[in-house]
Amino acid sequence: MLQKLLLISAAGALGTLARYGLAGLVQRNSGTFFPCGTLAVNAVGCLIAGLLWTLCEYRLQISGSTRAIFFVGFLGAFTTFSTFILETGGMINDSEYMRAGLNILLQNTLGIIAFFAGVFAGRIF
Repeated sequence: MLQKLLLISAAGALGTLARYGLAGLVQRNSGTFFPCGTLAVNAVGCLIAGLLWTLCEYRLQISGSTRAIFFVGFLGAFTTFSTFILETGGMINDSEYMRAGLNILLQNTLGIIAFFAGVFAGRIF
């Protein structure tokens, strides 16, 4: 049990570092005040989740413990619902309702599209 927890923690640390790097890179290069970095990490995380889920279900024999390392550890730390809510709440607090609505629409729509793109890719492999 301790080994499993340590592996989930290590995967979480990697997910956090990957999120920090990707979100920062995208946000710096977007040239906008819109939270493109958060949008990017959540969309990429959904793509990876769809791909891994499909591979785990249909292609590979992966134990529940190993799945927890990927899904709970890495992806749980990589994706960020709380930052999405914090940024959207800030927009609403600043009366930027259109921007907040666009963020909600894009986060959810791109997340679902990315997830099913990952599922599709997993079925090809």
